[in-house]
Amino acid sequence: MSQETKPKAPLSIEGAIILPYRYAAGGVMSRFLIALRDSKKTLGIRCSRCNMVYVPPRETCLHCFGRMDEWVELEGSGTVESYTVVRYSLPVHPMAAPFAFALIKLDGADTSLTHLLGEIDLEKIKVGMKVEPVYSESRKASILDISYFRPAN
Repeated sequence: MSQETKPKAPLSIEGAIILPYRYAAGGVMSRFLIALRDSKKTLGIRCSRCNMVYVPPRETCLHCFGRMDEWVELEGSGTVESYTVVRYSLPVHPMAAPFAFALIKLDGADTSLTHLLGEIDLEKIKVGMKVEPVYSESRKASILDISYFRPAN
């Protein structure tokens, strides 16, 4: 075997790659985030073809591919459809562990929103429980302008 075709030992290098980036919310998501920030309002968007209401909103319907532009104001309360309890902390997490993420279907919406649960015993979370939003004192046009959802009264 020639020198060029002999197998080489694997090379391992430890390190970190930092990839700074910017995210543009776009016109539809920007309107949703600005309503959260300025008015504590949760907006959905309805497809005029198939009547689906999306939260968070999107420009194109996933079912019929129709362009959506009919805005709907929702109460903000909803139902837990699924959840997971996070028991370890990472720098990218929005809060220290343990905490819970839930898939929440807002009343009046046909899609679900993933968000944090708070003010709750993590062992008592149940699929089907009613929840309501708790808004941040300092809002910045971010999904975290809703700090978390708590059990509804």
